[in-house]
Amino acid sequence: MTKRIYMDHAATTPLHPEVLAAMMPYLTELYGNPSSIHSFGRETRQAIDTARDTIAENLGAADASEIIFTGSGSESDNFAIKGTAFALKEKGNHIITSAIEHHAVLDTCKWLEKQGFRVTYLPVDAYGLVDPARAAKAITNETILMSVHYANNEIGTIEPIEELGEIARAKGILFHTDAVQAIGSLPLRLKDMPVDMVSFSAHKFYGPKGIGGLYLRNGTRPIQLIHGGAQERNRRAGTENVAGIVGMAEALKLALNGMEDRNIRIAELRDRLIQGVFNQIDHVRLNGHPARRLPGNSSFCFQYIEGESLLLNLDLQGIAGSSGSACTSGSLEPSHVLLALGLSHEIAHGSLRLTLGSATTSEEIDHILAVLPGIVAKLRDMSPLFNVKGVGEAVCTAKK
Repeated sequence: MTKRIYMDHAATTPLHPEVLAAMMPYLTELYGNPSSIHSFGRETRQAIDTARDTIAENLGAADASEIIFTGSGSESDNFAIKGTAFALKEKGNHIITSAIEHHAVLDTCKWLEKQGFRVTYLPVDAYGLVDPARAAKAITNETILMSVHYANNEIGTIEPIEELGEIARAKGILFHTDAVQAIGSLPLRLKDMPVDMVSFSAHKFYGPKGIGGLYLRNGTRPIQLIHGGAQERNRRAGTENVAGIVGMAEALKLALNGMEDRNIRIAELRDRLIQGVFNQIDHVRLNGHPARRLPGNSSFCFQYIEGESLLLNLDLQGIAGSSGSACTSGSLEPSHVLLALGLSHEIAHGSLRLTLGSATTSEEIDHILAVLPGIVAKLRDMSPLFNVKGVGEAVCTAKK
């Protein structure tokens, strides 16, 4: 059987064994409802309180009460954006975000537009960076919220969050950042940062799926979206996912322990992968910023082939990656992120994202570099675009 290589850590990460061990008691014998007043409930309530303290401490929050547990990063984004929009609708109806946000942010903003809110979608440069000066100019007397992600999930570009947050703070505007890709890979000390709301999700840093969080700086009060019980201090109803909460706290603690050394090792492997691709394959471009990028992110566009075909061929070789093209989900439209960078539809369709993790090895990078050039060559041989005018001699003029 072909050895399987997982290079899709931006989509999800494997559950750390120590995280599973921490969760197991709350999946078996410690099953009480945290809202119950008997000993079974008190046991699980204590576990939630301890986990909240751990997460607040590791994220540098001023107080544990600023951490709210949700069901996912997407729910956290919805809570922050919709909750703020309706809480402050008497003050204004204008929201600022970027054109390359995750769909959890973009689709939420588009929904709010149907409810009468106005949204400015900031453009980005060729590397995916938001211009703080342009963001400042977009602010009006009606602006109530700015939401820009910490790091992009497709191309790995790290945004100037500190500058954007300071601009929002100077104008008295709330600032939210989707940090789902950043937390566990980048250091944060939230109480010292100009951020009011921060979304995160456990399964991006070797924790369980189905549990997320939202940092709400003291005094930030988006309206409640999920009603029912009084959980999360009346901010998010629903019986808590105790095992998930415990697992997220353990995963975050493990992710931040030794993060700097781990990032250096992962970034070195990533750079070797990127350089190897460029050394062996023509007509390819790197997506995202060359330096301001997540340590494990490598994103490419290969001209004259389809990203979906590339993914399927890699999968046959046991290599799991992803594509920035939405065609894998039934759409013929390429990634909105790549189009926002200024890429043509043709080039954007040939995208491939390979994202490394803590267990990625040098041998795995060597294997990918041994396999990928042949796959690209095979697909280009079948491509009518590449073979126009003699195997691309006249048509393939793009530079690396």
